[in-house]
Amino acid sequence: MIVEVAVANEVSERDCLRGTGLSPADLIDSDRTVEASQELAVARNLIGLLGPVPGLGMQTGRRYTLGSAGILGFALLSSPTMRDAITVALRYVALTSAFVHLTVEETGERSVIVLDDRDIPADVRTFLVERDLAAVGQIVPVLVGTDFPFAEVTVELRLDAMHCRALSGMFLGVDVVPGQPRNAFSLPRELFDRALPQADPHTASLCEQQCHDLLDRRQRRHGTAATVRSLLLRDPSNMPSMDTAAQQLRIDTRTLHRHLARERTSYRALTNETREALATELLADTGLTVAEVADRLGYSEVAAFSRAFKLWTGASPNTFRRR
Repeated sequence: MIVEVAVANEVSERDCLRGTGLSPADLIDSDRTVEASQELAVARNLIGLLGPVPGLGMQTGRRYTLGSAGILGFALLSSPTMRDAITVALRYVALTSAFVHLTVEETGERSVIVLDDRDIPADVRTFLVERDLAAVGQIVPVLVGTDFPFAEVTVELRLDAMHCRALSGMFLGVDVVPGQPRNAFSLPRELFDRALPQADPHTASLCEQQCHDLLDRRQRRHGTAATVRSLLLRDPSNMPSMDTAAQQLRIDTRTLHRHLARERTSYRALTNETREALATELLADTGLTVAEVADRLGYSEVAAFSRAFKLWTGASPNTFRRR
């Protein structure tokens, strides 16, 4: 998102990515995990090239949608209440790009969502706070619906009046107060516990389990396993055999097997895990047909893909997509 804003402001991708260890190709790799330090470096490059322009972070945040959050976005959307959605967001915040630290406080008749920015480096703090607040402004109306009484919400920000004016259009009907000691959204407790319009307990449970699995995979996949997964993702329609992968990694097959076993996985498990992750993302977030997804993952027959998908998820591709 930051690079998209850079390009929109006539800054090249390469200038924005300079010194980050990222390439333009990484930006279109749907399974590429960008480290926090890399994102900070991208933000610093953009600010260094354009200066601390008020609203620059907002331009970035406005590009965020629930779909940008992947499966976590669906977990939020189907949560029973806003309180439940915030609880899920707190649990799986590592799956997002947020730098503010979320906490919830109960004060009398009101619930307060605090967005703590004190751990964000000072040189990029305003930009990232603007971005995260604008992203909230994009996502919350989708969660709560158009009939939500936003006039009963108060927003307090540590930003100055000039930066708050840039954000004011994101929070129509909401009282935004600049120059405060913290960033916080305050609303009546009954609104915090109000049922969300698209609540679906079954879908919420399914999505949260997938969030758990995704976070677990990200936390576990390091070392040789991470290298192999990157290799598999280069061409998902033609994943190499274990022997070919070992040759490309310049080790023999037995050594590769031994390294993966030490990390409690196998080449077959990584191949299936990668295909499953890509399949669920493609079915959930694109308009591709089941046959097209199967083809992109290297299956010559849709039936073979459907059987594999059911083994992974317990549901057929069409059933998964309907859910």
